[in-house]
Amino acid sequence: MFLKRITIQHDQIDTYGRYPFSIPFVRKTERIDLSKGVTFLVGENGSGKSTMLEAIADKCGFHTAGGSRNNVYDVHESASALGDYVRLSWLPKITNGFFLRAESFYQFATHIDEVALEDGKPEQVYASYGGKSLHHQSHGESFLSLFTNRFRKKAIYLLDEPEAALSPQRQLAFLRILHDLTVQGDTQFIIATHSPILLGFPKADIFSFDGDKIKKTDYEDTDHYQVISYFINNREKLLRELFKDDSP
Repeated sequence: MFLKRITIQHDQIDTYGRYPFSIPFVRKTERIDLSKGVTFLVGENGSGKSTMLEAIADKCGFHTAGGSRNNVYDVHESASALGDYVRLSWLPKITNGFFLRAESFYQFATHIDEVALEDGKPEQVYASYGGKSLHHQSHGESFLSLFTNRFRKKAIYLLDEPEAALSPQRQLAFLRILHDLTVQGDTQFIIATHSPILLGFPKADIFSFDGDKIKKTDYEDTDHYQVISYFINNREKLLRELFKDDSP
C-alpha cells in the first residue's frame, strides 16, 4: 500500500456546472480512503470512474493517455480535466508505476515502436513488452505481455478497463498476475472495470460511482454481478422479456 487517500479539493472548484465537476460524484464526495492492495472502481458509463482514474494518473505524473512518467508522446485531448482538483496522500510516496488506458493503447504501442526505432536497440526496448512490438501481438497478447513483463513490485498501477482485450480465460490469467504481484503487499492496483470476473478478486475493495456519491460496496451487490448472474440463471426468461413484441 502506497496511495492512502484521494481527496477532492472542493475549495478550488468555482462551479459545478461544467464538466468534469458536473459529474454527480464530484459534488458529494470528499475523499476516498484506500486500504487494500487492489481497489476496483465500478459504475455505469459516464459515472466518472475513468475520469477519477485519469486524475490520479495525472497527479502521479503518468501520461494520461497511457504509460509511465518516462513516456512522452502527443495524443489529442490527453490532459486530465480533474487532476488539478484532487490531492493524493502517500505513505510512502513512490514514482514507479504505469497507467493503462484501453481506449488509447494503440497510440501507446505506436509510441513504444517509435522509441525502439530511435533508440537503435529495439531488443532492449521490447524486453518489457514480451520481446516484440505490441503491434505484432494480438490485442489480448499485448495486454498480457505488458502485465507479465512490464509490471514489477514496489509500484502503483492504474488500469482503465483492462478486460477490454481479455477473453474470460485471459481475465483469469490476469487475476493470477494480480495475486502474484500483490501477495507480498508491495504493489498497488486501482482498476476501473465492468468485468464481474476481475471484480471477484479476493479481499479487494470495490467503490461504486453510481449515484451521487462514491461508496464502498460488496461484490454481490454490484450490478455487474447481479446482471450476469441473473442472465446465466434465467437466460430464456430474460430474453423472452427483452424481445417480446408489445405491438397490438
